[in-house]
Formats: sequence, C-alpha cells, structure tokens
Amino acid sequence: MMVDELFFPATVMPDQDWWQALWPDPEKVLVELGICSGMTVVDLCCGDGLFTAPMCRLVQPGRVVGIDIDPTMLQQAQAACEGIGNCTLLEGDARQLRELVPEPVDYVLIANTFHGVPDKAALASSVFAVLKPGGQFTIVNWHALARERTTVLGKPRGPATIARMAQEAVQAVVEPAGFRLERVVELPPYHYGALFVKTGTDSGQRQTPLHGGQYDR
Repeated sequence: MMVDELFFPATVMPDQDWWQALWPDPEKVLVELGICSGMTVVDLCCGDGLFTAPMCRLVQPGRVVGIDIDPTMLQQAQAACEGIGNCTLLEGDARQLRELVPEPVDYVLIANTFHGVPDKAALASSVFAVLKPGGQFTIVNWHALARERTTVLGKPRGPATIARMAQEAVQAVVEPAGFRLERVVELPPYHYGALFVKTGTDSGQRQTPLHGGQYDR
C-alpha cells in the first residue's frame, strides 16, 4: 500500500508560510492547552514539528513522542527538534498508537487532523488505551465555519466546510470511549481546543495502574 493511501482525508500539511502566520506562537497555544513540565506527551500526527519542538521545551524534564506517517514531514520535524534531547520521533500510523507507544503517557495532542480520521471512535479508544488514569486527550480543530470565512494571508484556508466539526460533534464521538470533556479553549482566529480527561476503565487492553487530498490541513 502506498503511503499516500494511508493519509487521512483533508489533512495534507499546508505551506509553512501561512501555517506559521496562523500559529505565530505555538508555545503559547500549548500552555493554554495545559501542557507543562514533567509530562510525557504524544504529539499525534506531528507533521513538520511546529508544535513538537516547543512542546519539548515546555515538558522538560518530561518527554515528547512525535508520530507521523509521512517520512518527509518527520525529516522536517527532526530538523525542528535538532539538539533537543527529550524528543522521540516515530514513523507510523496514528491508528496503531497502542503498538507505537507501549508505556502509558500523560497527554495526547492531535492538532488539525481529527476531522479527517475515518474511524474517529476507534482512534479515541486507541488514545484511551495509552493514557494514564486521569490523562488528557486534546483535539485542536478548525471551527465549523464556512471555508471562505477562514482566510489566512488573503486566501481561504483549512478543510472543506463539510469536513469541519463543532465541539459538540467531537464530544459525541470521543466521550463514549471513556473520556469526559473538561473544557474548551478558544484559539483565535479560527480554532478551538477540546480537552478531554480519561475517566473510564480500560476494557483490558492495558492494565497499568499508573498515574489529504485537495484541502488544506
């Protein structure tokens, strides 16, 4: 199977110029999302490392695992994280998270990708399985606005209007996996972060009692 066939629909990494114009201060975003010192964090579908590198600095002496299926993106993430010792970058499918991350973690972040996941409930269950009790799962999404209303550098950006998810839609698919929505953080101009906490009981897959396409991503 070709790598392109594994990409989630409508999640192609955008050009860096407008991506950085949209996210000029990624470290501030991560702080607002509750990422802090000492955590072990998974940056799921990490792309070119825009969030991964500042995440590593924030969690010290904790660690970050960045995962992406695109080797070209991982090379860029590697360059962004050069010289940072608490970062591990893995090439792999987000749907195989339980195999990629064998030890429980504190926090999983997926930014600008969840809307394109074909089986969102299955991914939420995979995230649940790798989190410690009380661990956090945060989804950063475009607001459910018409694409022509979300302009960056003078052009409409982001996934197709039909692909966008309101917070309530995300909540409806994630909470049945064993999560509770803790809060929603506004990330102007066009995004929000939905922060979920693991509250349920694992169904037995982990018994560790420890704390694409034609649209822009």
